[in-house]
Amino acid sequence: MKKFSFAKLLIYIFLLFMAVIYLAPLFWVFNVSFKTNAEIFTAPFALPQAPTMENFTFAWTAGKLGIATLNSFIVCAITLALSMMFGSMAAFAIGRLRWKFSKLAMTYFLVGMMIPVHCVMIPLFTRFAKVSLTNSLIGLVIPYLTFSLPVTIFIMAGFFEGMPNELIESACIDGATIYQIFFKICLPLAKTGLFVTGLMTFIANWNELLLAMVFISDDMKKTLPVSLSKFVGPYNTNYSQMFAAIIIAIIPTIIVYCAFSNQIVDGLTAGAVKG
Repeated sequence: MKKFSFAKLLIYIFLLFMAVIYLAPLFWVFNVSFKTNAEIFTAPFALPQAPTMENFTFAWTAGKLGIATLNSFIVCAITLALSMMFGSMAAFAIGRLRWKFSKLAMTYFLVGMMIPVHCVMIPLFTRFAKVSLTNSLIGLVIPYLTFSLPVTIFIMAGFFEGMPNELIESACIDGATIYQIFFKICLPLAKTGLFVTGLMTFIANWNELLLAMVFISDDMKKTLPVSLSKFVGPYNTNYSQMFAAIIIAIIPTIIVYCAFSNQIVDGLTAGAVKG
């Protein structure tokens, strides 16, 4: 039998404590989404006396979460596809190819990670207004893609740099072109990195509020985070309907994470052990 380890017990207790801290608010929001406003204020931590789905129905119809969810999905899907395509190509060029300005190019992209979106929001809005890109989903895709590329390139470049040189050399000897090396050898080997950067890009853009609130004014083009802000008014807030809308908004991210959790863990731990 294995010996009792007090240190391991402390680690398990700590992990259990952290799990409770992170999951308890989610379970509480799920619980109160089936209550009325009166129940939330009188018994906020008790189970709902008469669970109702009216909050979800109202949030989906009156709050126009259906069209907002579709808009968010379109913006996130286009941004994700473009970010994965251009980001992986740029990372491959920086991480595997030998050219004079590769380090300078990486520095250029890293600078993009350090610039807050608040600093460029007004210039972006004025420029987009002149070319009629405000109040359109394309006007959201462009800045989303711009701020997603630096992180994608930074992570993917590390994956490409860690690949054995022998694979590239063997492909070159066999007469493979640079495109064949990228698409048939390097990109499949870096799929764990694609899962990690893809999830980060999807969640960041799915939850983005500031740019979407400033650039979009048409209710039929607003994304999900902007639609959620409608449930909070200056004089009155319907908490039960707001919590129901929050549950609807976080379901897609939970599904995506659960579907690709194994690949994400592999991607985060890739390269941790060398040899």
